[in-house]
Amino acid sequence: MSYFLWIEDFENSAKTTASNLFSSLVEEQYFSDNTRQLKANLKKYGIFIELNFQDGLGFIRNKLADIDYIILDIDLPAYSGEKPNDSVFNILEQWHGYKKLDDKTKDEALLADSAKNLKEIAGYYLYTELVIELGFPKEKILFCSNHGDNLQSVQDAFKAAKITLPTIYEKSDHKAHEWIVKNCENSYSRLRRGIIEGCQYLKSLDKDNLRFNNFIKDREKHYSLEDIQDYLTVLEKFLPLTLQSSNDNSTLYKLFIRTLAHEWEAAEPTSLKAPDSKRKQQEFYAFSWTMKMSRNWSAHSKVFAELAPQDVAYLFIINMRAMFNLGDKLHPYEDHLLQLFAPPIIKDKMKRLIGKSHTDRKIPFIENYANLLSTSGNTYQAMNFHDILNRLQKNNKLTDNYFFMKGIYQMFWFLTSSGQVFIPYDKERVKTFSVLKYQFKHFDYTQEEYLFEIGRHIYKSSFPEV
Repeated sequence: MSYFLWIEDFENSAKTTASNLFSSLVEEQYFSDNTRQLKANLKKYGIFIELNFQDGLGFIRNKLADIDYIILDIDLPAYSGEKPNDSVFNILEQWHGYKKLDDKTKDEALLADSAKNLKEIAGYYLYTELVIELGFPKEKILFCSNHGDNLQSVQDAFKAAKITLPTIYEKSDHKAHEWIVKNCENSYSRLRRGIIEGCQYLKSLDKDNLRFNNFIKDREKHYSLEDIQDYLTVLEKFLPLTLQSSNDNSTLYKLFIRTLAHEWEAAEPTSLKAPDSKRKQQEFYAFSWTMKMSRNWSAHSKVFAELAPQDVAYLFIINMRAMFNLGDKLHPYEDHLLQLFAPPIIKDKMKRLIGKSHTDRKIPFIENYANLLSTSGNTYQAMNFHDILNRLQKNNKLTDNYFFMKGIYQMFWFLTSSGQVFIPYDKERVKTFSVLKYQFKHFDYTQEEYLFEIGRHIYKSSFPEV
Protein backbone atom coordinates (compact mmCIF):
# COMPACT_ATOMS: atom_id res chain seq x y z
CA MET A 1 0.00 0.00 0.00
CA SER A 2 0.95 3.66 -0.20
CA TYR A 3 2.24 5.41 2.92
CA PHE A 4 0.19 8.16 4.57
CA LEU A 5 1.03 10.95 7.01
CA TRP A 6 -2.09 11.79 9.04
CA ILE A 7 -1.92 14.95 11.16
CA GLU A 8 -4.96 14.84 13.45
CA ASP A 9 -5.64 15.87 17.05
CA PHE A 10 -8.67 13.58 17.63
CA GLU A 11 -11.01 16.00 19.38
CA ASN A 12 -13.63 13.25 19.25
CA SER A 13 -13.28 9.47 19.39
CA ALA A 14 -9.98 8.45 17.82
CA LYS A 15 -11.34 4.96 17.18
CA THR A 16 -14.41 6.21 15.31
CA THR A 17 -12.47 8.78 13.28
CA ALA A 18 -9.81 6.27 12.24
CA SER A 19 -12.43 3.66 11.40
CA ASN A 20 -14.36 6.13 9.21
CA LEU A 21 -11.27 6.81 7.10
CA PHE A 22 -9.41 3.49 7.03
CA SER A 23 -12.08 0.84 7.74
CA SER A 24 -11.50 -1.26 4.59
CA LEU A 25 -7.70 -1.06 4.80
CA VAL A 26 -7.09 -1.77 8.49
CA GLU A 27 -8.61 -4.60 10.52
CA GLU A 28 -11.17 -3.29 12.98
CA GLN A 29 -9.34 -4.70 15.99
CA TYR A 30 -6.46 -2.26 15.45
CA PHE A 31 -8.57 0.87 15.91
CA SER A 32 -8.34 2.30 19.42
CA ASP A 33 -9.30 5.41 21.40
CA ASN A 34 -5.85 5.27 22.97
CA THR A 35 -3.94 7.53 20.56
CA ARG A 36 -0.54 6.08 21.48
CA GLN A 37 -1.79 2.55 20.75
CA LEU A 38 -3.52 3.75 17.57
CA LYS A 39 -0.29 5.33 16.31
CA ALA A 40 1.61 2.09 16.88
CA ASN A 41 -1.08 -0.06 15.26
CA LEU A 42 -1.56 2.04 12.14
CA LYS A 43 2.18 2.49 11.58
CA LYS A 44 2.27 -1.21 10.69
CA TYR A 45 -0.07 -0.36 7.81
CA GLY A 46 2.06 2.53 6.57
CA ILE A 47 -0.07 5.21 8.28
CA PHE A 48 2.00 7.65 10.35
CA ILE A 49 0.04 9.78 12.83
CA GLU A 50 1.16 13.11 14.33
CA LEU A 51 -1.08 14.72 16.92
CA ASN A 52 -0.14 18.41 16.81
CA PHE A 53 1.17 21.14 14.51
CA GLN A 54 4.73 21.05 15.82
CA ASP A 55 5.20 17.31 15.35
CA GLY A 56 3.47 17.40 11.96
CA LEU A 57 5.72 20.23 10.77
CA GLY A 58 8.79 18.35 11.99
CA PHE A 59 7.77 15.23 10.06
CA ILE A 60 7.09 17.27 6.91
CA ARG A 61 10.44 19.05 7.04
CA ASN A 62 12.55 16.02 7.94
CA LYS A 63 10.84 12.84 6.73
CA LEU A 64 8.68 13.83 3.77
CA ALA A 65 10.34 11.20 1.57
CA ASP A 66 8.93 8.50 3.86
CA ILE A 67 5.32 9.03 2.76
CA ASP A 68 3.23 9.29 -0.40
CA TYR A 69 0.04 11.04 0.72
CA ILE A 70 -0.98 13.43 3.50
CA ILE A 71 -4.24 13.83 5.41
CA LEU A 72 -4.58 17.18 7.20
CA ASP A 73 -6.87 18.36 9.96
CA ILE A 74 -7.26 22.15 10.15
CA ASP A 75 -7.66 22.79 13.87
CA LEU A 76 -4.52 21.44 15.56
CA PRO A 77 -2.78 22.13 18.89
CA ALA A 78 0.28 24.28 18.19
CA TYR A 79 2.55 22.01 20.22
CA SER A 80 2.67 19.50 23.06
CA GLY A 81 4.54 19.90 26.32
CA GLU A 82 5.43 23.08 28.18
CA LYS A 83 7.02 25.08 25.36
CA PRO A 84 7.21 24.95 21.57
CA ASN A 85 10.45 24.35 19.70
CA ASP A 86 12.29 27.09 17.82
CA SER A 87 10.41 26.49 14.55
CA VAL A 88 7.03 27.06 16.18
CA PHE A 89 8.35 29.99 18.25
CA ASN A 90 9.43 31.68 15.00
CA ILE A 91 6.00 31.17 13.44
CA LEU A 92 4.24 32.54 16.53
CA GLU A 93 6.50 35.60 16.55
CA GLN A 94 6.22 36.27 12.82
CA TRP A 95 2.49 35.74 12.31
CA HIS A 96 0.63 35.54 15.59
CA GLY A 97 1.81 38.44 17.73
CA TYR A 98 4.03 36.65 20.19
CA LYS A 99 6.98 38.52 21.61
CA LYS A 100 8.91 37.31 24.62
CA LEU A 101 8.11 39.28 27.77
CA ASP A 102 10.16 39.57 30.92
CA ASP A 103 7.08 39.03 33.06
CA LYS A 104 6.66 35.25 33.19
CA THR A 105 2.92 35.33 33.81
CA LYS A 106 2.24 37.77 30.99
CA ASP A 107 4.63 35.85 28.71
CA GLU A 108 2.79 32.58 29.29
CA ALA A 109 -0.57 34.27 28.65
CA LEU A 110 0.65 35.84 25.40
CA LEU A 111 2.16 32.54 24.30
CA ALA A 112 -1.13 30.77 24.97
CA ASP A 113 -3.08 33.39 22.99
CA SER A 114 -0.66 33.16 20.06
CA ALA A 115 -0.79 29.36 20.11
CA LYS A 116 -4.61 29.52 20.09
CA ASN A 117 -4.55 31.74 17.01
CA LEU A 118 -2.23 29.30 15.24
CA LYS A 119 -4.35 26.31 16.32
CA GLU A 120 -7.35 27.53 14.34
CA ILE A 121 -5.46 27.65 11.03
CA ALA A 122 -2.65 25.14 11.64
CA GLY A 123 -3.72 22.82 8.80
CA TYR A 124 -3.68 25.67 6.28
CA TYR A 125 -0.19 26.64 7.37
CA LEU A 126 1.00 23.06 6.85
CA TYR A 127 -0.67 23.03 3.42
CA THR A 128 1.15 26.15 2.23
CA GLU A 129 4.42 24.81 3.67
CA LEU A 130 3.96 21.60 1.71
CA VAL A 131 2.75 23.03 -1.59
CA ILE A 132 4.57 26.37 -1.81
CA GLU A 133 7.78 25.83 0.16
CA LEU A 134 8.42 22.14 -0.46
CA GLY A 135 6.68 21.58 -3.79
CA PHE A 136 4.60 18.65 -2.54
CA PRO A 137 1.83 17.81 -5.05
CA LYS A 138 -1.45 19.30 -3.82
CA GLU A 139 -3.43 16.43 -5.35
CA LYS A 140 -1.74 14.15 -2.82
CA ILE A 141 -3.14 16.13 0.13
CA LEU A 142 -6.57 15.51 1.67
CA PHE A 143 -8.11 18.09 4.00
CA CYS A 144 -10.28 16.21 6.45
CA SER A 145 -11.79 18.46 9.13
CA ASN A 146 -15.06 19.47 10.74
CA HIS A 147 -13.89 23.09 11.03
CA GLY A 148 -13.41 24.02 7.39
CA ASP A 149 -16.57 26.06 6.97
CA ASN A 150 -15.87 28.25 10.01
CA LEU A 151 -12.84 30.14 8.65
CA GLN A 152 -14.13 32.72 6.23
CA SER A 153 -11.04 34.90 6.74
CA VAL A 154 -8.77 32.06 5.63
CA GLN A 155 -10.91 31.36 2.59
CA ASP A 156 -10.75 35.05 1.68
CA ALA A 157 -6.98 35.03 2.10
CA PHE A 158 -6.64 32.09 -0.30
CA LYS A 159 -8.73 33.94 -2.88
CA ALA A 160 -6.68 37.12 -2.47
CA ALA A 161 -3.48 35.14 -3.00
CA LYS A 162 -4.97 33.54 -6.14
CA ILE A 163 -4.56 30.08 -4.57
CA THR A 164 -7.34 27.56 -5.15
CA LEU A 165 -8.86 26.61 -1.84
CA PRO A 166 -8.58 22.84 -1.41
CA THR A 167 -11.72 20.78 -0.97
CA ILE A 168 -12.40 20.04 2.68
CA TYR A 169 -14.22 16.84 3.66
CA GLU A 170 -15.76 16.09 7.01
CA LYS A 171 -14.20 13.12 8.74
CA SER A 172 -17.37 11.06 8.38
CA ASP A 173 -17.74 11.83 4.66
CA HIS A 174 -17.52 8.64 2.61
CA LYS A 175 -15.73 10.57 -0.16
CA ALA A 176 -12.74 11.01 2.17
CA HIS A 177 -12.64 7.25 2.68
CA GLU A 178 -12.89 6.69 -1.08
CA TRP A 179 -9.97 9.08 -1.70
CA ILE A 180 -7.81 7.13 0.75
CA VAL A 181 -8.73 3.72 -0.69
CA LYS A 182 -8.12 4.88 -4.26
CA ASN A 183 -4.67 6.26 -3.47
CA CYS A 184 -3.73 3.41 -1.18
CA GLU A 185 -3.90 1.04 -4.15
CA ASN A 186 -2.30 3.41 -6.65
CA SER A 187 0.08 1.19 -8.64
CA TYR A 188 2.66 3.90 -9.32
CA SER A 189 2.83 4.87 -5.64
CA ARG A 190 3.17 1.22 -4.61
CA LEU A 191 5.96 0.66 -7.14
CA ARG A 192 7.82 3.78 -6.07
CA ARG A 193 7.46 2.99 -2.37
CA GLY A 194 8.58 -0.62 -2.82
CA ILE A 195 11.70 0.48 -4.70
CA ILE A 196 12.53 3.09 -2.06
CA GLU A 197 12.08 0.60 0.79
CA GLY A 198 14.10 -2.00 -1.10
CA CYS A 199 17.02 0.32 -1.80
CA GLN A 200 17.09 1.53 1.79
CA TYR A 201 17.22 -2.06 3.06
CA LEU A 202 19.86 -3.13 0.54
CA LYS A 203 22.08 -0.16 1.43
CA SER A 204 22.15 -1.45 5.02
CA LEU A 205 23.81 -4.73 3.97
CA ASP A 206 27.54 -5.27 4.33
CA LYS A 207 30.09 -6.44 1.77
CA ASP A 208 29.57 -10.11 2.62
CA ASN A 209 26.07 -9.92 1.13
CA LEU A 210 27.31 -8.55 -2.21
CA ARG A 211 27.64 -11.31 -4.82
CA PHE A 212 27.53 -9.19 -7.98
CA ASN A 213 31.31 -9.27 -8.49
CA ASN A 214 31.09 -13.04 -8.95
CA PHE A 215 29.50 -12.33 -12.33
CA ILE A 216 32.41 -10.10 -13.45
CA LYS A 217 35.59 -11.83 -14.63
CA ASP A 218 37.73 -8.69 -14.92
CA ARG A 219 38.69 -7.80 -11.35
CA GLU A 220 39.46 -4.24 -12.39
CA LYS A 221 35.77 -3.81 -13.12
CA HIS A 222 34.62 -5.09 -9.74
CA TYR A 223 32.30 -2.91 -7.68
CA SER A 224 33.10 -1.68 -4.20
CA LEU A 225 30.38 -1.54 -1.57
CA GLU A 226 30.41 2.25 -1.96
CA ASP A 227 29.84 1.90 -5.72
CA ILE A 228 26.81 -0.30 -5.14
CA GLN A 229 25.42 2.02 -2.47
CA ASP A 230 25.69 4.95 -4.89
CA TYR A 231 23.89 2.85 -7.50
CA LEU A 232 21.11 2.07 -5.01
CA THR A 233 20.79 5.74 -4.08
CA VAL A 234 20.23 6.63 -7.75
CA LEU A 235 17.50 3.98 -8.01
CA GLU A 236 15.95 5.06 -4.73
CA LYS A 237 15.50 8.63 -5.95
CA PHE A 238 14.72 7.82 -9.59
CA LEU A 239 10.92 7.79 -9.57
CA PRO A 240 9.40 11.20 -8.73
CA LEU A 241 6.63 11.55 -6.18
CA THR A 242 4.12 12.25 -8.93
CA LEU A 243 3.99 12.01 -12.71
CA GLN A 244 3.52 15.18 -14.71
CA SER A 245 1.12 13.42 -17.08
CA SER A 246 -0.35 9.97 -17.58
CA ASN A 247 1.93 9.47 -20.60
CA ASP A 248 5.15 9.94 -18.63
CA ASN A 249 5.21 6.49 -17.08
CA SER A 250 6.22 4.53 -20.22
CA THR A 251 9.35 6.61 -20.80
CA LEU A 252 10.12 6.75 -17.10
CA TYR A 253 9.85 2.98 -16.64
CA LYS A 254 12.06 2.30 -19.65
CA LEU A 255 14.73 4.70 -18.34
CA PHE A 256 14.51 3.12 -14.91
CA ILE A 257 15.10 -0.38 -16.32
CA ARG A 258 17.99 0.90 -18.40
CA THR A 259 19.54 2.38 -15.24
CA LEU A 260 18.74 -0.73 -13.20
CA ALA A 261 20.30 -3.13 -15.72
CA HIS A 262 23.20 -0.97 -16.89
CA GLU A 263 25.65 -2.52 -14.41
CA TRP A 264 25.27 -5.87 -16.20
CA GLU A 265 27.23 -4.55 -19.17
CA ALA A 266 30.45 -5.83 -17.62
CA ALA A 267 28.86 -8.95 -16.11
CA GLU A 268 28.30 -12.38 -17.60
CA PRO A 269 25.54 -14.84 -16.69
CA THR A 270 26.85 -17.77 -14.72
CA SER A 271 25.66 -20.49 -12.38
CA LEU A 272 28.03 -19.44 -9.55
CA LYS A 273 29.30 -23.01 -9.00
CA ALA A 274 30.78 -22.50 -5.55
CA PRO A 275 29.88 -22.37 -2.73
CA ASP A 276 26.19 -22.63 -3.60
CA SER A 277 24.13 -25.77 -4.04
CA LYS A 278 23.19 -27.02 -7.51
CA ARG A 279 19.63 -25.71 -7.24
CA LYS A 280 21.00 -22.33 -6.14
CA GLN A 281 23.25 -22.34 -9.19
CA GLN A 282 20.16 -22.67 -11.37
CA GLU A 283 18.49 -19.75 -9.62
CA PHE A 284 21.44 -17.41 -10.12
CA TYR A 285 21.83 -18.59 -13.70
CA ALA A 286 18.20 -17.68 -14.37
CA PHE A 287 18.43 -14.30 -12.62
CA SER A 288 21.73 -13.29 -14.20
CA TRP A 289 20.52 -14.18 -17.70
CA THR A 290 17.31 -12.24 -17.13
CA MET A 291 19.25 -9.13 -16.20
CA LYS A 292 21.89 -9.50 -18.92
CA MET A 293 19.19 -9.73 -21.57
CA SER A 294 17.29 -6.87 -19.96
CA ARG A 295 20.42 -4.75 -20.18
CA ASN A 296 20.91 -5.52 -23.86
CA TRP A 297 17.25 -5.13 -24.76
CA SER A 298 16.87 -1.83 -22.90
CA ALA A 299 19.89 -0.41 -24.74
CA HIS A 300 19.29 -1.78 -28.23
CA SER A 301 15.57 -2.36 -28.70
CA LYS A 302 12.06 -1.11 -27.95
CA VAL A 303 11.06 -4.18 -25.95
CA PHE A 304 10.58 -2.13 -22.77
CA ALA A 305 8.67 0.71 -24.41
CA GLU A 306 5.35 -0.20 -22.77
CA LEU A 307 6.15 -1.58 -19.32
CA ALA A 308 3.53 -1.92 -16.61
CA PRO A 309 4.37 -1.22 -12.94
CA GLN A 310 4.44 -4.95 -12.14
CA ASP A 311 7.02 -5.53 -14.91
CA VAL A 312 9.33 -2.94 -13.36
CA ALA A 313 8.75 -4.43 -9.92
CA TYR A 314 9.62 -7.94 -11.14
CA LEU A 315 12.89 -6.90 -12.78
CA PHE A 316 13.84 -4.92 -9.66
CA ILE A 317 13.28 -7.99 -7.46
CA ILE A 318 15.19 -10.33 -9.80
CA ASN A 319 18.07 -7.87 -10.18
CA MET A 320 18.58 -7.56 -6.44
CA ARG A 321 18.32 -11.31 -5.92
CA ALA A 322 21.16 -11.72 -8.44
CA MET A 323 23.30 -8.94 -7.00
CA PHE A 324 22.91 -9.74 -3.30
CA ASN A 325 22.77 -12.77 -1.04
CA LEU A 326 19.31 -12.24 0.45
CA GLY A 327 18.56 -15.67 1.87
CA ASP A 328 15.50 -17.82 1.25
CA LYS A 329 12.83 -15.71 2.96
CA LEU A 330 10.69 -13.14 1.17
CA HIS A 331 11.63 -9.62 2.26
CA PRO A 332 8.97 -6.98 3.09
CA TYR A 333 9.84 -4.80 0.09
CA GLU A 334 9.49 -7.83 -2.21
CA ASP A 335 6.10 -8.68 -0.75
CA HIS A 336 5.08 -5.03 -1.19
CA LEU A 337 6.06 -5.07 -4.88
CA LEU A 338 4.51 -8.45 -5.62
CA GLN A 339 1.11 -7.04 -4.61
CA LEU A 340 1.18 -5.17 -7.93
CA PHE A 341 0.35 -8.43 -9.67
CA ALA A 342 -3.20 -9.70 -10.09
CA PRO A 343 -4.38 -12.02 -7.31
CA PRO A 344 -1.76 -14.77 -7.21
CA ILE A 345 -2.35 -18.46 -7.71
CA ILE A 346 -3.53 -19.82 -4.36
CA LYS A 347 -0.85 -21.78 -2.52
CA ASP A 348 -2.40 -25.24 -2.74
CA LYS A 349 -3.05 -24.89 -6.47
CA MET A 350 0.51 -23.64 -7.03
CA LYS A 351 1.89 -26.69 -5.25
CA ARG A 352 -0.18 -28.93 -7.52
CA LEU A 353 1.12 -27.09 -10.59
CA ILE A 354 4.70 -27.60 -9.40
CA GLY A 355 4.07 -31.28 -8.67
CA LYS A 356 6.41 -33.83 -7.14
CA SER A 357 8.16 -34.75 -10.40
CA HIS A 358 8.11 -33.81 -14.08
CA THR A 359 5.49 -36.49 -14.71
CA ASP A 360 2.79 -34.96 -12.48
CA ARG A 361 3.85 -31.32 -12.96
CA LYS A 362 1.21 -29.09 -14.61
CA ILE A 363 3.39 -26.11 -15.65
CA PRO A 364 3.05 -25.94 -19.47
CA PHE A 365 6.72 -26.20 -20.39
CA ILE A 366 6.48 -28.37 -23.50
CA GLU A 367 3.76 -26.42 -25.31
CA ASN A 368 5.37 -23.04 -24.63
CA TYR A 369 8.79 -24.30 -25.66
CA ALA A 370 7.32 -25.79 -28.83
CA ASN A 371 5.51 -22.53 -29.63
CA LEU A 372 8.73 -20.57 -29.21
CA LEU A 373 10.63 -22.98 -31.48
CA SER A 374 7.89 -22.71 -34.05
CA THR A 375 7.90 -18.91 -33.89
CA SER A 376 11.67 -18.89 -34.43
CA GLY A 377 11.34 -21.11 -37.51
CA ASN A 378 13.68 -23.65 -35.94
CA THR A 379 11.77 -26.93 -35.73
CA TYR A 380 14.67 -29.33 -36.00
CA GLN A 381 17.18 -28.29 -33.32
CA ALA A 382 16.83 -28.19 -29.54
CA MET A 383 18.11 -24.92 -28.04
CA ASN A 384 18.05 -23.20 -24.69
CA PHE A 385 14.87 -21.18 -24.16
CA HIS A 386 16.68 -17.90 -23.56
CA ASP A 387 18.91 -18.39 -26.61
CA ILE A 388 15.86 -18.75 -28.86
CA LEU A 389 14.26 -15.69 -27.32
CA ASN A 390 17.43 -13.64 -27.64
CA ARG A 391 17.94 -14.63 -31.28
CA LEU A 392 14.38 -13.69 -32.11
CA GLN A 393 14.91 -10.23 -30.68
CA LYS A 394 18.33 -9.71 -32.32
CA ASN A 395 17.10 -10.81 -35.74
CA ASN A 396 14.12 -8.46 -35.58
CA LYS A 397 11.87 -11.28 -36.71
CA LEU A 398 9.27 -10.21 -34.19
CA THR A 399 8.43 -6.76 -32.82
CA ASP A 400 5.71 -7.72 -30.35
CA ASN A 401 6.82 -6.20 -27.02
CA TYR A 402 4.20 -8.21 -25.13
CA PHE A 403 5.66 -11.43 -26.55
CA PHE A 404 9.16 -10.60 -25.29
CA MET A 405 7.97 -9.42 -21.89
CA LYS A 406 6.10 -12.69 -21.48
CA GLY A 407 9.38 -14.39 -22.42
CA ILE A 408 11.18 -12.51 -19.64
CA TYR A 409 8.72 -13.96 -17.14
CA GLN A 410 8.95 -17.44 -18.63
CA MET A 411 12.72 -17.40 -18.23
CA PHE A 412 12.13 -17.68 -14.48
CA TRP A 413 10.70 -21.14 -15.10
CA PHE A 414 12.69 -22.38 -18.08
CA LEU A 415 16.13 -21.48 -16.71
CA THR A 416 15.49 -23.12 -13.34
CA SER A 417 13.77 -26.21 -14.77
CA SER A 418 16.41 -26.49 -17.48
CA GLY A 419 15.81 -28.59 -20.60
CA GLN A 420 17.62 -31.74 -21.62
CA VAL A 421 17.41 -34.49 -24.22
CA PHE A 422 16.24 -37.81 -22.81
CA ILE A 423 18.41 -40.79 -23.72
CA PRO A 424 17.77 -44.27 -22.27
CA TYR A 425 20.22 -45.39 -19.62
CA ASP A 426 20.27 -48.90 -21.16
CA LYS A 427 23.02 -48.82 -23.81
CA GLU A 428 21.34 -51.61 -25.73
CA ARG A 429 18.17 -49.54 -26.02
CA VAL A 430 20.20 -46.61 -27.35
CA LYS A 431 21.02 -48.63 -30.46
CA THR A 432 17.36 -48.92 -31.38
CA PHE A 433 16.16 -45.63 -29.87
CA SER A 434 14.46 -43.77 -32.70
CA VAL A 435 12.99 -40.62 -31.08
CA LEU A 436 14.86 -38.19 -28.86
CA LYS A 437 12.61 -36.64 -26.24
CA TYR A 438 13.26 -33.10 -25.00
CA GLN A 439 12.10 -32.72 -21.42
CA PHE A 440 12.46 -30.24 -18.57
CA LYS A 441 13.87 -31.17 -15.20
CA HIS A 442 11.65 -30.96 -12.17
CA PHE A 443 12.52 -28.01 -9.96
CA ASP A 444 10.83 -27.74 -6.58
CA TYR A 445 9.89 -24.07 -6.20
CA THR A 446 8.45 -24.71 -2.74
CA GLN A 447 11.85 -25.16 -1.07
CA GLU A 448 12.52 -21.42 -0.76
CA GLU A 449 9.78 -19.07 0.40
CA TYR A 450 10.80 -16.25 -1.91
CA LEU A 451 10.89 -18.47 -5.02
CA PHE A 452 7.47 -19.90 -4.26
CA GLU A 453 5.96 -16.45 -3.69
CA ILE A 454 7.52 -14.96 -6.81
CA GLY A 455 6.35 -17.96 -8.80
CA ARG A 456 2.71 -17.86 -7.74
CA HIS A 457 2.52 -14.10 -8.27
CA ILE A 458 4.04 -14.07 -11.77
CA TYR A 459 2.45 -17.30 -13.00
CA LYS A 460 -0.43 -15.58 -14.83
CA SER A 461 2.00 -13.17 -16.48
CA SER A 462 4.20 -16.09 -17.51
CA PHE A 463 1.42 -18.29 -18.89
CA PRO A 464 -1.56 -16.01 -19.55
CA GLU A 465 -3.17 -18.53 -21.90
CA VAL A 466 -3.50 -20.97 -18.99
